Amino acid sequence: MSEQEKNKAQEERAPESRRLPTMTIVGLVLLIIALATLFISPSSLDQGFMAMVERAHPIVINVGLLSTMSVAIVLSVTMGRILERLGFTDALMLIFVPIGKLFKFNPAVMIPAIYNILGDINAAGRISGPILVKSGATLDEKKLAIFTMVQSQQSFSTFMFGMGALTLAGTRVGLVVFLALFLPLLVIPPIGRFLLYRNCKAVEMKDMPNFTPNTPPLTTVFSAGQEGMNVLLTLVLPAFAVVFGFIGLLTHIGIWPILERGIVTVLEFINIDPSTGLLSIMASPTLAMNNLREVADTLPPQWVIGSFVLAASGFPLSVILGQIPLVWSSVGEMKASDALKPALLGVTLRVLTAGFIATVLGGLLF
Repeated sequence: MSEQEKNKAQEERAPESRRLPTMTIVGLVLLIIALATLFISPSSLDQGFMAMVERAHPIVINVGLLSTMSVAIVLSVTMGRILERLGFTDALMLIFVPIGKLFKFNPAVMIPAIYNILGDINAAGRISGPILVKSGATLDEKKLAIFTMVQSQQSFSTFMFGMGALTLAGTRVGLVVFLALFLPLLVIPPIGRFLLYRNCKAVEMKDMPNFTPNTPPLTTVFSAGQEGMNVLLTLVLPAFAVVFGFIGLLTHIGIWPILERGIVTVLEFINIDPSTGLLSIMASPTLAMNNLREVADTLPPQWVIGSFVLAASGFPLSVILGQIPLVWSSVGEMKASDALKPALLGVTLRVLTAGFIATVLGGLLF
């Protein structure tokens, strides 16, 4: 090709190469809005930022740092690592391998849900992410693990407070717990495997690695404590700040109150106590169950059952939108977006499950 022909070809491609990327266009629009706001209403920028700070500050400091939740996160990671050191993960594999072979998925998929029930959702991700990687799980199997994990409560204290509320409401506690916690653990992985995440494969026990570390006992305990503090300071608190900061901005704009009213309406419609249900979704299922225990004998039993099932999930939103993507992308060899999508699908299914149990089966459970 001659030099003249090359120049002509470059000129023909020039308009296409000068086309602005989508995000550059978005950036220009935001820049124009920011400059317009600066000249028309300069105080709006400061007020919006302060609304973010004021909404996030009490959650980050009072709930995330100074409450018992911060200690619970550190201790849950520690207990999870101790259980792992004592062979708990390998024992679970012996139980789950036949289930995985039956439904053709890696049995490690069910490990995060177990650690979630026994400890904390942050510990579940921190410990189970590397287990899934070590077991050779596919990306779909990691997504299936997250999808299953958010069907159970994100701390053991949530379960204990919820049990107290169910007892005061006069419900059949054992049956509710079975339907809310143990049945999903058996039913959700096959559903997710055949409908959503199909790139799965069964693994024989002989092909599974050994998951019990050989670290000295004291090293295990203190290293786990340091790991738990790292989870709190570098993952949980930043996630709180980001999620509730944006909620503060949406509140300042006037969008969030509308969304909040919509959530309350939906919760009432599906027989979930709106007060504790909203608290579970937005702030803390543990706090919601503690509050529910105080008023359970004054509420319709269906509302108590629905609120318990909803709390026994991956909520609050800060966990779904922040902590799960951050934790799993850092230890599970997957993108944050790959962790976020199954978490959102999972909690959506959990809301529908809570409504179904409370509305359709509620009359049989008290």
